Parts: sequence; structure tokens; C-alpha cells
Amino acid sequence: MNALIFIDTNIFLDFYRVRGGGEGLNLLKRVDDHHDRIITTAQIEMEYKKNRQAVILESLNRFKTPDWGGLTPPAFLADAQPATAIIKSKSEISSQQKKLKKRIEAILRNPSVNDPVFKILQRLFKCRSEFNLSREKKIRFKVRGLAWKRFMLGYPPRKDKDTSIGDAINWEWIINCAQNTEENIILVTRDTDYGVNYSGDIILNDWLAQEFKQRVSRKKKIIITDRLTSAFKAISVMVTKQEEQEEESLLEGKFHTED
Repeated sequence: MNALIFIDTNIFLDFYRVRGGGEGLNLLKRVDDHHDRIITTAQIEMEYKKNRQAVILESLNRFKTPDWGGLTPPAFLADAQPATAIIKSKSEISSQQKKLKKRIEAILRNPSVNDPVFKILQRLFKCRSEFNLSREKKIRFKVRGLAWKRFMLGYPPRKDKDTSIGDAINWEWIINCAQNTEENIILVTRDTDYGVNYSGDIILNDWLAQEFKQRVSRKKKIIITDRLTSAFKAISVMVTKQEEQEEESLLEGKFHTED
């Protein structure tokens, strides 16, 4: 289908939670190749950069040192070959952990050089696409005004305890992009700001669905998903089975942790 993709901040932050191979970052590189199909805002950029460090540390805290006490052999086996091998492995693992911590520090201190996720997203945020609501565009003032109005009226997308108009800015910009192009819209998010998660599917909020039809078109589609792979496949961008499996594993692990 012909569509523009809006990618919520939580999707970008989840790339720091991906474990295992490099398929997750390969999926992020597809963002790098399709700036002209992605709706984004300075608000998304701010939220990503505001929370990036905390998410990295959160992910790092899950990377735990092995319980060496549980691997210490009894004294009468101390000279056995397996025991000697364990001691050597402990030394090597400890050495590699120190190197990894230095790498993490470099990523935190100088992301533009050391953080592959940051570098890819920085290119998206700096792109002069017509669908990027950057701080240089004068239309941002109109969008903010509309966002403030819907925030004061309590319109979604909005969390119950929200104190900022960030989600409202993003939605108003999505509406603007839909109004001024022939494209459909795909929302990629893992928050409940835009709808509910039921049996593994995201269902768009009733008011947002109605508002989109009234302000944009009854003929245009707006689709919501929590999978970036699904969004890319919908616009005929090839994704691998490994990338789909990586994203599926991330979602399973994330929701299990949150539960």
C-alpha cells in the first residue's frame, strides 16, 4: 500500500533492548533507507534523546556478572582440568566485561561517534524531508496551537497523567501530513496512547479513528501496529525472517517484564 509511517519514540528506544545478533540493528538501517516515507517531529527527537541514557543503563543492568561462587569447585578438585578451565574463563570474561563497560561509557559520553542507533536516528532527525516537523519549520507554531487546544480539551492521544502536549503535537502533524498527501498512514507504537492492545493486536482509539475520517478522508486508511517489520512489509520494503523473529522476541520479553 502507499503509506507514510509514523514511528513513536518507544520503538526507537527499544533498539537498545534488543539482544542477540545484529538483526535488530539491520531493521533500524531500513529506517535509514526510507527517510522520505517516515513521519517524524522534533518532539520525537527530544523524547528519544531525553530517555536514551536511562534506557541504555536499564539494559546494562540486565547484563549480570555470572555467579562465580556457584562455579567454585570443592578444594579436592581444585587441580582438576575442568576447574582450571573455569578459572581461566572467569579471568577472560572479567576482562571482556571491563572492555564492554568502557564501550558503554563511550556510547553515553559521545553518542555521535560511538552509538550506532544514535547515528542512524540523527540522520533521520536532520533530514529535510517534508514529513519531518523540525524546529526550522514555521508550521510548527500552527501545529503547537492545535496541539494545545486538543490537550486542554482532553483529546487523545494522551496519558491520564500527561503534563505536556507532546503526543498531541505528533498527532496533529500526522493529520497534517495525511491531509497534504495522497498517502495512507501507518502508526508504529508500543504505548497505549493511540489505542489498546488486545490479544496481541493494537486497535486504534475510537475517537482518533473518527477524527481521522472527519479531518482527512473516509477513503484513506490509518493502520496501527506495534511491529516495525509489519509497517515496512505493508509498504513493500523487504524484511528478513530473522528481523521479524528478533522483533517478536523483543516484544515477548518486554511485555513479560512489564507484566
